[in-house]
Amino acid sequence: MTQQKNGIILKGIGGFYYVEAAGAVYECKARGVFRKKRITPLAGDRVQITVTDDGTENTVDEIFERKNFLKRPPVANIDSLIIVSSTVSPRPSTLVIDKLIAIAEYKGIEPVVVFTKTDLEPAEKLLDIYKLAGISCAMVCNKTGEGVEEVRNLLNGKISAFTGNSGVGKTSLLNALDPNLSLATGAISEKLGRGRHTTRQAELFKTCGGYIVDTPGFSALDLEKEQVIKKDELAECFREFRPYLGQCRFTTCSHTCDKGCRIIKAVEDGEISRSRHDSYVEMYQAAKELKEWEL
Repeated sequence: MTQQKNGIILKGIGGFYYVEAAGAVYECKARGVFRKKRITPLAGDRVQITVTDDGTENTVDEIFERKNFLKRPPVANIDSLIIVSSTVSPRPSTLVIDKLIAIAEYKGIEPVVVFTKTDLEPAEKLLDIYKLAGISCAMVCNKTGEGVEEVRNLLNGKISAFTGNSGVGKTSLLNALDPNLSLATGAISEKLGRGRHTTRQAELFKTCGGYIVDTPGFSALDLEKEQVIKKDELAECFREFRPYLGQCRFTTCSHTCDKGCRIIKAVEDGEISRSRHDSYVEMYQAAKELKEWEL
């Protein structure tokens, strides 16, 4: 006897997919049709499975339409990208944060910025930049755990991916959110100024009223390699620019240094953070240098 169920893929290992459906987890193999179509099931995929009584012939039959996906980490249907940045050691880079936010916006993923190590350095100035942009933010004190509950609430009901360069306290934050995750933490290498990433495998964890995914080596650089944003599409990836788009003197305005630019005026008037605009200009100049084959 067989049953059909709808569920979500938690992880895939060696050709087997572990699907949570109707309160249980089933080990399944993907039907051959996916291989023929060159479709690889991903963690986060919403799927239909067939379950047999003895569990030996469970199969993934259908993958429902994805709203988004990343190649690295290989995960689908992400609701939130939690961008973790420490206030010190390593020093925060607003350019890196802004690149990650832009990629999230481009992919249709809600960006959330979490600043850690606030016991060592306050995060208020950084927080002001992103709150002005209309982006959800939180501060976490590594020593006291203050702010962890706020992050936990942001994860409720969502599939969230965590990213951040090594040493920012990403894995420590995950452990604070749910001690049952028991993810290994790596010590910061003082010589190199970066951490040693010790997370072992890609997997969706059910926690905090939703799911979180953390994967080996998932850093800011991986996402930058993953997604190239064309210069003409970049302004749309800065949400605080959107109310002013189409209001510039010239339709060809690049919003970098053009006369009559409404976005530059908004920066001068304090409506848009200068830090965010500086990041935009740097990203725009880099996008201008891209060759067609790189896109």
